[in-house]
Amino acid sequence: MCNSNSNEINLSVPDKKIIRALQEDFPLCEEPYKILAQRAGVDEEEFLQRVKDFVSENKIRKLGAVLQHRTAGFKSNALCAWNVSPENLNEIAAIMSAHAAVSHCYDRNPAPNWNYNLYTMIHAKSREECDKIIDELSRLTGVTDFQVLYSKKEWKKTSMKYFAEDK
Repeated sequence: MCNSNSNEINLSVPDKKIIRALQEDFPLCEEPYKILAQRAGVDEEEFLQRVKDFVSENKIRKLGAVLQHRTAGFKSNALCAWNVSPENLNEIAAIMSAHAAVSHCYDRNPAPNWNYNLYTMIHAKSREECDKIIDELSRLTGVTDFQVLYSKKEWKKTSMKYFAEDK
């Protein structure tokens, strides 16, 4: 079988171990990267250098936390779909994404019978608080055409795991 994918990234076994270590729970201690390096089987200095290299080589785009929002007290969340004029999309997305209650903000192509092109995920302690935040975002941006989809049940809350088959 011929591999013609020119975008394929070749990683060494130690690199894959480092990436697997980064995907696990982040140690809550004074030297978390030392613990992660130990999990990967390398020293801390090498671990940190490889992570910096991954970022500069675009092998890693971001490192982020997954908040278990219900455990943190945010009992209500809503996906809000907004109908934003394309010429104002960047400006309005910047305003919405800057709001502390918005965890995700992204644009999508509208579909037939669904003109919404900007989506925000909003987390709050109650449904009423979600509604207030949505009203505030509407006032701040002037966008009045939107649909709110409240979460009923959380089915999955995990991040993508890479190289799990290599363990």
